[in-house]
Amino acid sequence: MKIDRRPIDPARLARLVALPPVLARAYAARGIDDPSQLSHGLERLLPVGTLEGVDAAVALLLEHRARGTLVLVVGDFDADGATSSALIVRALRAFGFPQVDFLVPNRFEYGYGLSPEIVALAAQRAPGLIVTVDNGISSIEGVAAARERGIDVLVTDHHLAGAALPAANVIVNPNVPGARFASRSLAGVGVAFYVMAALHRALGDRTLPSPAQWLDLVALGTVADVVPLDDNNRVLVAQGLARVRAGRCTPGVRALLEVGGRSLAGVIAADFGFAAGPRLNAAGRLDDMSLGIRCLVTDSPTEALALAARLDQLNVERRAIEAGMQAQAMAAVKHLLDGASSGSVRDRAGVCLYDPGWHQGVVGLVAGRVKDRLRRPVIAFADAGNGLLRGSARSVAGVHVRDVLEAISTREPGLLPRFGGHAMAAGLTLELARLTEFSRAFDAEVTRWQQGGSLADRIETDGELAVEEIALPVAEAIRGGGPWGQAFPEPSFDQRFRIERTRVVGEKHLKMWVELEGTGRRFDAIAFNHFQGRDPAAPVPQSARLVYRLDVNEYQGERRLQLVVEHLIN
Repeated sequence: MKIDRRPIDPARLARLVALPPVLARAYAARGIDDPSQLSHGLERLLPVGTLEGVDAAVALLLEHRARGTLVLVVGDFDADGATSSALIVRALRAFGFPQVDFLVPNRFEYGYGLSPEIVALAAQRAPGLIVTVDNGISSIEGVAAARERGIDVLVTDHHLAGAALPAANVIVNPNVPGARFASRSLAGVGVAFYVMAALHRALGDRTLPSPAQWLDLVALGTVADVVPLDDNNRVLVAQGLARVRAGRCTPGVRALLEVGGRSLAGVIAADFGFAAGPRLNAAGRLDDMSLGIRCLVTDSPTEALALAARLDQLNVERRAIEAGMQAQAMAAVKHLLDGASSGSVRDRAGVCLYDPGWHQGVVGLVAGRVKDRLRRPVIAFADAGNGLLRGSARSVAGVHVRDVLEAISTREPGLLPRFGGHAMAAGLTLELARLTEFSRAFDAEVTRWQQGGSLADRIETDGELAVEEIALPVAEAIRGGGPWGQAFPEPSFDQRFRIERTRVVGEKHLKMWVELEGTGRRFDAIAFNHFQGRDPAAPVPQSARLVYRLDVNEYQGERRLQLVVEHLIN
C-alpha cells in the first residue's frame, strides 16, 4: 500500500501563517489560498439569482400560490431527499401556500424518481403542481405522464442529466448541460434551499421567516449525501451546525441527534454523517421515507422524539441486515482474493457482487464497506424481481462512477435500462442474465478511467506530526477547524509506532496502546471495524506504520486525546 502525502504550496502556506501550524498545513494542502475562505458567513454564499432556473421556479410557484392549488412535493428516499422535502414543505406552508403536502412512496414498489406509477398515485390527490426534490432529472416518462394529466412539474435536482431532459415546466439543477452556477456540488437540499431563498426574496414580506432558519436541514442533507464540501457547501454546513449548537434547530434534527447520543452543543459534521443521517436513511432503506420526513416536518418535540426512536429501531434492524450481507460479501471477496487464477479481485479495477438473498435497501452500504476494504469501485446487486437486479455503486477518488455507467451505456446500448447518480455513488437496474457481461464492462471502463494506474493501493495523508503536535489541543483545533467532509477531508497523518498492547472491543474494533518510535511517548488508539472481514485471532504486528487522525474522546465528562487509526500497514 502506497502512501501519498498531500503537497503543500509554500506560497499558499505563507498566507496562512497566523493559523495554528497543523491547521495551516492542512488548509494549504486542500487549496485554501486566503484566511477569508475560512469565513462561513452567509454573505459568502453564491448569490441566489445566479442559479439558473430559480426565477422561473419562483414564477411557477407564485402562480400556484395565487390559484390555491395543491403543491405536492415528491422526494427521494434518502436523507438528502427527506431534508429537501421537509425544507420545501416547511417553507411553502410558512410562506402562505394554502395546500402543501409530500409524497414518497415505497421505492421497492414504485421504483426511483418520478415514475409514471408515482404520478398515478399522486394524481389521486389532484395536485396542480408537483415539485420533485433530489430527483426528477432522469424522470422522462414520469414528467410526461404528469403533464398529460394537466399537472405542472418543477424539477429540483442535483444529479447529472442524461442525454435528454424531462419536459418539466421548470428545471433547477446546477448540473444540467450549459449551467454556469459556480458550485456544481450542491446537494438536493442545497438546490431546494436556493429555490426557497429566491421565493422568499420575491415575496418581499419581512414578516415571513427566512429560509436560513432551516439551515440545519440543509447541513444534515448535504453531509449525509456525501457531496463535495466546496466553499459554498462549507458555508451551508457551518451555518447549519451553528444553529444546532445554539439550540435553534428543528425538533426532528434535535431528536435524531439525541437518539444518536450526540450533544447538540458540540455537534460536528461527522455527527450528521454517522448519527443523524443513518437513522434518517434507515426509513428509506427498509420502510417508507415518509416516516423520516414526518420527523423533520413536525414542530412537536414529543412527536419528533417518538418518530426518531422508531427510526433508531429501523437503524438497528438495518445494521443487523447489513452485517449479515457484509459478512457474505467479505467472505466472497476473501475467496476471490485468495484465488490464484486470473480474473480474481486482485486483477479487477471495478468489482461487482451479487447475492439473491440481499436486501435492496442495504446494498449501497455493503458496496461502501467493501469499497473501503478493496479501495476500488464496487457495485453490490440485489434481486428486484422479474429477472431484474437493482445495484448500488460506491466509488473512489478519481473514478466518476455515474460517468462510468454513462460510458458503458453508450458503448453497450440496451445493457443498462436505467441508471443515475453522481461522482461517488450511483444506482442502476440490470437484467440478471446480463450480470457477467456487465461486470466485465464495468471492470474495463474503470480501467480506462484509471489509465493503467490503479488507485486501490494509494492512501493520501498530511504527512507526519512532531511528537509535541500529537496532543489534545491540536485535536481540538482540528475538530473546530471544519466542517470536514467529502473533497475536504479531515486531516490524517502517517508514521511508525510500536504497538504495545491490544484488545478486541465490540467484536470488530482493535483497541491499542502505541508508542511513537524513538520518542518514548505513548498514546491511546483505536482502529474501528479493523476485524470486519479479518480473523480476530490473527496476530497484530509489534511495529507498524499507522495512518491516523487525532480525535477527542469524551468519557464521563473528561476529554482525552485518542488516535483513530484508519490503516495499519506492516
